[in-house]
Amino acid sequence: QVTLEESGGGSVQAGGSLSLSCKTSAYRYYSNMFCMSWFRQAPGKQREAVASIDGGGATTYNNAVEGRFAISQDFDRGVLTLQMNNLNPDDSGTYYCAAAGYTYIGTGGRCAMTMTYWGQGTRVTVSS
Repeated sequence: QVTLEESGGGSVQAGGSLSLSCKTSAYRYYSNMFCMSWFRQAPGKQREAVASIDGGGATTYNNAVEGRFAISQDFDRGVLTLQMNNLNPDDSGTYYCAAAGYTYIGTGGRCAMTMTYWGQGTRVTVSS
C-alpha cells in the first residue's frame, strides 16, 4: 500500500509563488520504476494532470503551467514537490499527488498509465 499526504496549499495573490509537498511511501514501495504526478481540480471542472516525473527523473508538464511550475523529488526523504511560480487565478483548485508503479512519464503532464494511489489533496487559491 502506497501512502501520499500533500501539504503546502494556501492563498496567494496573482504573481505569487507556492511550494506543494507530498510525503509518500511510493519510493520505497516501487524502488525506481514508477511515475509520480500532480493533478488539480477546480470547482465545476474536470481533474487535470499538471506535471509528472518518473524514476529516471524525466518530467512532463501541462502546457498551461510549462515554464512556471517545476516538479521534483527526493528519494531519501520520500517527498515529491511542486514549485509553483507566477500563479494566476486559473491555477486555483485542489491539488493532488498520485503514484503509479512500473510505468514512465507520458505527455502533457501525465504518466503513461492510470494512477493507482492518490492523496487527499491540498487547496490552492489565487486571487487577482
